[in-house]
Amino acid sequence: MGSALRPGDTIGILGGGQLGRMIAQAASRMGLKCHIYCPDENSPAFEVAGKKTIAAYEDEQALTRFAKSVSVVTYEFENVPGETARILEQFVPVRPGPHALKVSQDRLTEKTFLSEKAATMVAPFIKVDTQAELEAALMELGGQGVLKTRRFGYDGKGQIMICEPENIKGAMSKLGNQPSILEGIVPFEKEISIIVARGVDGTVKCYDPADNYHKNHILKTSYVPADIPAQTTQEAIEMATRIAVALDYVGVMGVELFVVRNGEATELKVNEIAPRVHNSGHWTEGACPVSQFEQHVRAVAGWPLGMATRAHNVIMENLIGDDVNSWEAALLEPNACLTLYGKAEIREGRKMGHINRLSTKL
Repeated sequence: MGSALRPGDTIGILGGGQLGRMIAQAASRMGLKCHIYCPDENSPAFEVAGKKTIAAYEDEQALTRFAKSVSVVTYEFENVPGETARILEQFVPVRPGPHALKVSQDRLTEKTFLSEKAATMVAPFIKVDTQAELEAALMELGGQGVLKTRRFGYDGKGQIMICEPENIKGAMSKLGNQPSILEGIVPFEKEISIIVARGVDGTVKCYDPADNYHKNHILKTSYVPADIPAQTTQEAIEMATRIAVALDYVGVMGVELFVVRNGEATELKVNEIAPRVHNSGHWTEGACPVSQFEQHVRAVAGWPLGMATRAHNVIMENLIGDDVNSWEAALLEPNACLTLYGKAEIREGRKMGHINRLSTKL
C-alpha cells in the first residue's frame, strides 16, 4: 500500500462540525488518531479528537505546525480556501486533492467540468455577472431559471428562483452582485444522491442511491433504497464513478442527481457534487457494515476500501433545530439509531443530529 498510514498515525481534519466529528469517531475505532483544525472554539468535533488547533484557515504558521503533526489531511467542508490546501500540500498529502476543491467551489467550473470532462448531463447554465447579462440569459433560457452565486451557498442560500417577470428586477443586487450562473429549471420528478468512494489505488465503490426530500431547502429525509428503476440505479453508479475518476479523487464524495422523466425513459442530470462525506449518506452508519465515514478514513489513509453493501432498508431523518427535542422518543423506538452532534445551541435551520430507522431488507 506504499505510503499507507499505520494504526496510531494521525489524520488531520480541516473543519470541526458534525462531519469532522463522525470522521474522527470512525478513525478512532480503527486505531487512528485525529487532529482537528478549526477557527471555531466551540467545534463539536473537538470533543472526540485527541488534538485540536483553533486558528484561522489563513494562518500560515498554524497550518505549517498542523501539517507537520499529521500523516495526511482531509476536510469536512468544501469551502476550504485554496491557499490553505496549497500550504498544507507542501508538507503532507491532502485527500481529496486541491483539484477537487477547486472544481466544486465554483459552480461555473463545476458545471463545465461535469459536462465536458466527466461526460455527465447537467441543467443548461450561463455565466452571469451583471443584471444586463442576467436578463439576456433569461431570454436564452425561456424566461425562467435559478440564479445562483458561483461560490458558497448551501441549504438554499445564495440562490433565487426566477419564475415570474417580477422576480427579475434587482435579482443580482439581492445576491450582492456576486459572480453567478443562471441554470435552466429542470422539471425533475425527484432528487436522488449517491455516495461514491475512491481509494488511493483507484478502486471505486458506490453505495445505493437514496431518495432525498427537503424542507426549507434543507435535507429532511433520505429513503434507501431509492424508488427508481434498476437501470437508473446503474446509471447513477456509472455517473458517480466517472466523476470520481475524472477528478482523480481520493475519499468519499456525495453526488446529487435530478431524476427527469422523458416520455417513457428516465434521465439523470447532475445537480452538484460535494467533495466530502455527505448528509445524504448518514444512512450508511446503521445500514451498512462499512459506513461512509469509515470508508472515507480508509480511503485517505491509503487502506483498502470496504464493501459498500447494504444490510437493511433505512429512512434517515435529519433533526433540524427544535426537532432535536424528540431525542428521548427516538430512544424508545426499537429500530431507530440516534446520533446527536453535541452542538450546545439549538437554532432554526441548524442540523443537530439524525435518526436512522432500519427495516428488513426485502
